[in-house]
Amino acid sequence: MHSSDAAIVRGAAVPTAVVGLVAVALGAGLGGPKAALGAAIGALLVVIFFTLGQLGLSYVMRHNPDMATTLALVLYLVKIGVLFGFLILFQDTDLFNTKVFAGTVLACTLVWTGAEVVVLSRQKTLYVEPGSGPGREPAERQS
Repeated sequence: MHSSDAAIVRGAAVPTAVVGLVAVALGAGLGGPKAALGAAIGALLVVIFFTLGQLGLSYVMRHNPDMATTLALVLYLVKIGVLFGFLILFQDTDLFNTKVFAGTVLACTLVWTGAEVVVLSRQKTLYVEPGSGPGREPAERQS
């Protein structure tokens, strides 16, 4: 994994985990163990799923950068679709509090996305290979 990709994952996962822990604490305090379990499952689901999405995007960026924007949009839609599917799948469960689960998923998704935007806006990403361009020879050919 490239260091900039690790910074993105770290920069988004840490605030999301903090929000997840706050949701678990609030759930435990206000709704009992089922609410805490719902919050924990929701936060864990978001952190794992969005980390896997970022790792997939990182892989494509290294091997086929032309597909990066397309894959980023597809991954985002798939992530939202799968999270929505989990919400529908667990809507009638008695194992945990589904409202706390849904709220935690929403909160963690918003925090992850916001933190990712902040990290990306602070990185200095090169969009053009240094030394390349029209009328210029690559650095290793110049004398």
